[in-house]
Amino acid sequence: MKSFDYVIIGSGIVGLSTALELKQSHPNATVAVIEKESELAIHQTGRNSGVIHAGVYYKSGSLKAEFCKAGSQATKDFCEEHNIEYQQPGKLVVATNQVELERLEKLHALCSENGIPAEEIDAHTLQAIEPNIIGLRALKFKQTAIVDYKVICQKKAELFTRMGGEILTSTELYSASETTESIHLKTSNGVIKTCYLVACAGLHADKVASMFNIPLDFRIIPFRGEYYELSQNEHNRVSHLIYPVPDPSLPFLGIHITPMVSGKVTVGPNAVLGWKREGYGKLNFCVKDAWINLSFLGFWKLLATYKHAALSELQNTFSKRRYLKEVQKYCPAIKLSDLQRFPTGIRAQAVTTNGKLIQDFLFKETQRSLHVCNAPSPAATSAIPISQYIVKKLKEKSAQC
Repeated sequence: MKSFDYVIIGSGIVGLSTALELKQSHPNATVAVIEKESELAIHQTGRNSGVIHAGVYYKSGSLKAEFCKAGSQATKDFCEEHNIEYQQPGKLVVATNQVELERLEKLHALCSENGIPAEEIDAHTLQAIEPNIIGLRALKFKQTAIVDYKVICQKKAELFTRMGGEILTSTELYSASETTESIHLKTSNGVIKTCYLVACAGLHADKVASMFNIPLDFRIIPFRGEYYELSQNEHNRVSHLIYPVPDPSLPFLGIHITPMVSGKVTVGPNAVLGWKREGYGKLNFCVKDAWINLSFLGFWKLLATYKHAALSELQNTFSKRRYLKEVQKYCPAIKLSDLQRFPTGIRAQAVTTNGKLIQDFLFKETQRSLHVCNAPSPAATSAIPISQYIVKKLKEKSAQC
């Protein structure tokens, strides 16, 4: 039986950031990361568009607003310290009609409240800096950047193991038992004992939390984010990240255009209810995951609330022309032939029993464990402040034991 002072479940960017932060704060402690896959960061972290967010959309006073603002600079500092490439093209949120202009003004006010610098761009200036984009007005966020988060994870894993940390891949958690003295984890590689545990399980956050008998008033509902890539000869179509003005009555930001550090340009994502938590193919279904959705009252209440949006997103899945229409609102130059399939991502979204999407980061805990239960975007940007928050909580736990 292996024994550690701390065990982190999950090798996404939040898990690896927490492992590194723990090792840096407690250099003499034994720390391990357990990961069910054979590789690191292959789910949410490895399947996003790589944006270092500025913190534009988040409610003032929320953890998302606080952590994203701090995390944006912390992520860039980490990249500079370790010679990891990132680029800062900036982001434009573009209004194309009168309703969106009113929403843009409210978004500008929210940014001012959160201390996020935003430059107002008129139609003439927008056309000058982005000739292929049309709009009545836009907000420009110079600090929005792009990076490859898998590269960041690889560097964090390297630093962590160099300091003596262990990463146990191909190690799936089957069950857990917690006493006042320790936690025992039954895994595919035998039993692991730890004094404290941090669960950064992403798509399986609710399942892991339930192993610790934490009363759950939510479930993780997977949302498929389907992307296209602009054809190679269209990679220079935009120079900024281009976003529509989000509808505040809907939970997601809409289909946007994102240059990546690889030189590729993605278009998307839409947001489709998923029937498989790790379903990345075109059609995916898992009986067990589907049953979790269907047997959860919150799922049906959520569906009732957003039934029209859900139908529209589903239609976008099967109709490339409908998807294109969303993009052509602000970039009419893009043609159907320009859109090439790009790997799908899955967003782990916590939904309450009342059918409400949990909008902020959510943490649950027991005497010896702390669980990151809801950490969708901007979790990657916010990973360093999240890890600092977790380590602070663990220090409080150890002081009480």
